[in-house]
Amino acid sequence: MATFVDRVTLHLTAGNGGNGCVSVRREKFKPLAGPDGGNGGNGGDIVIVADGQVTTLLPYHRSPHRSSDNGGFGMGDHRHGYAGEDLELPVPVGTVVKNSDGETLIDLTEPGMRFVVATGGQGGLGNAALATTKRKAPGFALLGTPGWSGDITLELKTVADVALVGYPSAGKSSLIAAMSAAKPKIADYPFTTLHPNLGVVQAGEHRYTVADVPGLIEGASEGKGLGLEFLRHVERCSALLHVIDCATLEPGRDPLSDLDVIRAELEAYPVPDGQLPLLERPQLVALNKIDVPEARELAEFIRPELEERGYRVFEISTVSHEGLRPLSFALGELVEADRAARREAEANAPRIVMKPRAVNDAPFRIVVEGGTYGNVYRILGAKPEKWVQQTDFTNDEAVGYLADRLAKIGIEDALFKSGAIAGSTVVIGPGQGVVFDWEPTLTSTAELMTSPRGSDPRLDGSARPTRGQRRDAYYERMDAKAEARAELEREREAGLWMEDEQE
Repeated sequence: MATFVDRVTLHLTAGNGGNGCVSVRREKFKPLAGPDGGNGGNGGDIVIVADGQVTTLLPYHRSPHRSSDNGGFGMGDHRHGYAGEDLELPVPVGTVVKNSDGETLIDLTEPGMRFVVATGGQGGLGNAALATTKRKAPGFALLGTPGWSGDITLELKTVADVALVGYPSAGKSSLIAAMSAAKPKIADYPFTTLHPNLGVVQAGEHRYTVADVPGLIEGASEGKGLGLEFLRHVERCSALLHVIDCATLEPGRDPLSDLDVIRAELEAYPVPDGQLPLLERPQLVALNKIDVPEARELAEFIRPELEERGYRVFEISTVSHEGLRPLSFALGELVEADRAARREAEANAPRIVMKPRAVNDAPFRIVVEGGTYGNVYRILGAKPEKWVQQTDFTNDEAVGYLADRLAKIGIEDALFKSGAIAGSTVVIGPGQGVVFDWEPTLTSTAELMTSPRGSDPRLDGSARPTRGQRRDAYYERMDAKAEARAELEREREAGLWMEDEQE
């Protein structure tokens, strides 16, 4: 069964916001005393907290699904819904939080750092909060928005000052046990260490942490052995200590070849942007197991060659503790020098300038997409997407309120400029979104005009007839009446009809 986990994927669901309430206050002699619906409560957030007492991500490996509480619904008599309780997830110091695309959200390098990784939904307003001087008794309320839901990755990178690297069974666990109060597992077979061990070393005025990284072998950077899984724990270290086994009995191995293999694996491992490559950091060499006579002779033999390469070499024995004191002081000096350089870099770091959002920055954008039955106009933006989530589409008054909100931020004008016409398909939000046929709002009589482009019938001349035209029309009517009477008289004289028959 796994006892150490340094990389997990969490499936998070933040709490949903509660719905607002539609209610009307009723009192004696006042059956309709005004709206009194309360607001819904906000959903709980999910917060990642760096805790110095936590050393592994194992609890999240066993139960990766986490969710926070939902907000309560609003009620009548101005009673607001309760807010959902936040969920705090403690993680070890040195945990990197990444999203589903692999982008780093935050690096928790200090104890107590907090990061809201999943934001809870916003509670909806009740009809009491929506009342205005023009809308005194709203018959609708806003719905609560859903909380954030998705996957994140937690990746643990040990925060230590010195990393012990070397072949399996080189004596790294024995060294950290001899230099500190740590009690790692020690045995006489390879890959005894299955997870990094931390130890605190006190050398005079220097106090620093040492990490025992599981053994590296040739091809570790390509996935062989355990190196690929744990090389990330070397990224944060200020210095490297190569622990070399001078008493190995394996054929084809010697201290110099072991050092070359480890250096090649460290060089092949890519570090994040902005960090110093592993081989460019301060490095020391510890020739271990000199309590064995043959190992002492081998250490004395290869030491000059290592010093020619520029290494500072220490001959040590974790059994007799020989050479450990000067090694601990040398590591302390390297760590202190690195800390001083970091403090100077932080003091000279450029200031972070916070710029406010531009006042003319549009809260949405329109993307024109081709469809089978014509163009589809997709509206993307935080405001319109949230407003759609808050709308109860079974309530006509709520839909009208949504239309007013969208019109205020200029969506209709933007749709006109994008080429939309009445009846065009409009989608709000990504993916499926909310689909509807757009009917523009009539804000003036000019929108009803059907005259050709560039003309205005209101500017045409008056169509009122003149006095002469009215006189001519009158004479035409009189002549038509006289002709009709004459025609009837001719028919009577011809005997076509008699006055008695007519009666």
